[in-house]
Parts: sequence; structure tokens; C-alpha cells
Amino acid sequence: MSEALINRLVEFAESGNQQKICLNQQSYQGWIMEISEDALLISTGYADKSGQDFWIKFEDLAQAELYYWDTSTDQWKAFSIN
Repeated sequence: MSEALINRLVEFAESGNQQKICLNQQSYQGWIMEISEDALLISTGYADKSGQDFWIKFEDLAQAELYYWDTSTDQWKAFSIN
């Protein structure tokens, strides 16, 4: 994994109030909790009982649509890791 990719993923994780990853007709909305050497961990839901954690591989992110919640405009904004 390149340092540039890591930096973009950290920037994504720190963008907005929440993040959303749309991949293979599924949407994961929540918070980026961890970035490993080959995947990121997104935690969905608002409580331990209703939320789940999902590891998403970097190679899958190439086909994913990434968004973050912009609190200044109250809307999802697109994010590119390239």
C-alpha cells in the first residue's frame, strides 16, 4: 500500500461527521475506526446492539463510491481516493 493511499484514507476518515461507502449495491454508513495494511474498518449503527463492523479491502475501494457527511451544508459530499 502506498503512503499516498494511506494519507487519502486518513483524510477520508477525518472528513465530515460520518462516512458512507457504496459497494456492490450495498451501503455502509458510519465511522472509519481503523486502517490496516490492506483494509479499513467501518463501524455502522448507533449502538453496539444495532451496529456492525465491516472490513473493506483497499482493492474493493477502487470500485466503491465514497462520501462524507458535510455538516456545514447538511449533505453527503463525494470523496475520491485518487
